[in-house]
Amino acid sequence: MVSVPRRMSPAEYIEWETHQQIRHEYVNGEIFAMTGSSIAHNTIAVNVARLIGNYLEDSRSPCRVFVSDVKAQITEDGPFYYPDVMATCDERDRNAVYTIRHPCLIVEVLSPTTEAFDRGDKFGDYRRIDTLQEYMLFDSRKLAVEHYRRESERTWKLVLYAAEDTMHLESLDCELAIARCYKDVIFEDALSAQR
Repeated sequence: MVSVPRRMSPAEYIEWETHQQIRHEYVNGEIFAMTGSSIAHNTIAVNVARLIGNYLEDSRSPCRVFVSDVKAQITEDGPFYYPDVMATCDERDRNAVYTIRHPCLIVEVLSPTTEAFDRGDKFGDYRRIDTLQEYMLFDSRKLAVEHYRRESERTWKLVLYAAEDTMHLESLDCELAIARCYKDVIFEDALSAQR
């Protein structure tokens, strides 16, 4: 992320962001421009969103899934992040215009520049959302998935998944085959080995 040299209030940020050509996240009054992602990163996010979206449509669930152009708002004052994939089943989000306040699921796809932040401070902020039940991290450089499930206010259970596994998303009552989440993904190491 690249810092934009201007501090703003949350309201100023929301107004300003609606007129920008690129996305910016908001943390403690600072604005950070979002950089582009790899094709592997994007393919994983699209696959996960599509699989969840298809399930929600087929099951006629009132829940909705969003991709990286919709902000998650942690508190009234921020931070505001753009998760790679996010789902909400909360009626309070039904008429949301710019931000989702009550997600039950957040997915981030890890890249070298964001991995430490996604695992650390960002996950710490996401845990402040009382409706959040699950947080998933998909590695974009190799097939590896971490699934955090809230067990209590201060306890999160971690489950690791491999290619042959299927994960159950309790928040959506949905099954995701890990291999399908990584469908058509070509890892950079595989390309390097071919050269």
